Amino acid sequence: MKVEIDERRCCSAGQCAVLAPNVFDQREDTGTVVLLTANPPAEHHDAVRDAAESCPGMVITIHEDG
Repeated sequence: MKVEIDERRCCSAGQCAVLAPNVFDQREDTGTVVLLTANPPAEHHDAVRDAAESCPGMVITIHEDG
């Protein structure tokens, strides 16, 4: 799995950081998403998928084969 984010479209909802805290965080000053790892280990894949589905800004892109 490879994860990409589009910080420009992030609305700072924070769902990603709540659902997959080992993969996503938020900037303290703006609340926008921070990608901690673009290639998360398999044990975090379900949480990353949940975060992508829950993102109101739809800023998370997952490449399953990457």
